[in-house]
Amino acid sequence: MSSQPEPEELRIGTAERDESARVLGEHLSEGRLTSQEYEQRVARALQARTRAQVRPLFADLPEPHPAFLLTEATPQGTAEPVPRAPGEVVRSDRSQLAAGLLQIVLPFGVGRFYTGQTGLAVAQLLCTLLTFGVGAIWSIIDGILLLVNGGVDGQGRPLAD
Repeated sequence: MSSQPEPEELRIGTAERDESARVLGEHLSEGRLTSQEYEQRVARALQARTRAQVRPLFADLPEPHPAFLLTEATPQGTAEPVPRAPGEVVRSDRSQLAAGLLQIVLPFGVGRFYTGQTGLAVAQLLCTLLTFGVGAIWSIIDGILLLVNGGVDGQGRPLAD
């Protein structure tokens, strides 16, 4: 008998709770959740202590899910998932450098379209167009932050270096 707790019963931290809330916000912006459902799920995510308490919040939602819940990944062209070690990070096939440079050079949310975050990209595009170009500052700053801090793709996976 092992003294290690099951992976689902491991405690999560503030970063995981915040990531869960952010991903739920993406589902809200895509119209998959009502504002009331969103508020209820975020409240439960922020109170969660284990993976097992967070997983049901995403059971009826398509990708993206928080990266810490992804314990298996299915490689392209195969039907069977490849088991991942607990805590192993599944990286995106999108580049942090490319996303950041696209945001700076083409400040209309192009880098966010590239990463698959279409809701954020459309918001940046509209902000830039509706403010006659002044809103491009948002995309440029976002591009700098992507270059410095990295980011995640539309499925919540960290961008490749």
